[in-house]
Amino acid sequence: MKLLSVRIDNLTKKEILEKIEFFLSEDAFHQLATVNPEFILTAQRDEKFKNLLNECSLNVADGIGLRYACLRFGKILKARFAGVDLLAEILKIADEKRLSVFLAINKNGLSSYDEIKNVLEKKYPSLKIGGSDIELNHQSAVISNQNRENDDRLLIADYDILFCNFGAPAQENFIYSQKDAKIRLAMGAGGSFDFLTGKITRAPIWMRKVGLEWLWRFIQQPAGRAKRIFNAIIIFPIKILFSKN
Repeated sequence: MKLLSVRIDNLTKKEILEKIEFFLSEDAFHQLATVNPEFILTAQRDEKFKNLLNECSLNVADGIGLRYACLRFGKILKARFAGVDLLAEILKIADEKRLSVFLAINKNGLSSYDEIKNVLEKKYPSLKIGGSDIELNHQSAVISNQNRENDDRLLIADYDILFCNFGAPAQENFIYSQKDAKIRLAMGAGGSFDFLTGKITRAPIWMRKVGLEWLWRFIQQPAGRAKRIFNAIIIFPIKILFSKN
């Protein structure tokens, strides 16, 4: 189904994980996106981003706003999969299969590559982890010379999975630029790694269940998230309300 011309794959969590298992068994590139209201609003003014999302192998609904948007058009969203939860599930599968993961990490983000790698190595000991801190420059990504242990870990094509946390649309554009590499699965992680490193705490379970995780994030980062939350809870519903989809 589509919301404001952006495709959402309306699947159960079980079906989503089955698709991911299939992608990881297939020798082909698969880009996965966790679509939230901000993604859809960005796609309205960025045709390239909209086309990229619609070309993804799998678009998972992330954000309570999408559930209400579906209801507006008489549809039921089967599952809402938060990016951090989906990331954890993919890492669990990858650990069980002893796959390799490349981390393209925003150099100016809250969590560094080394911090993220240390956390993941403790939790998923069978993973092969490589990557680097990345310098973002006008929506493009340049591999930083800092924190390089050796050149081998910078060869993205040597890894099965790619995670990138630049934020949309930069992370999706970067991932798409790697489509000719021998990566099986690639996904933008946004701020999910900051939850894993403890730089940001997740909302209590009851707030997640009722769709108030955005409020918890706003309380923790009021200045940094005010505009994003305004777009998600005010602008997006207005667009949905007056849209014919």
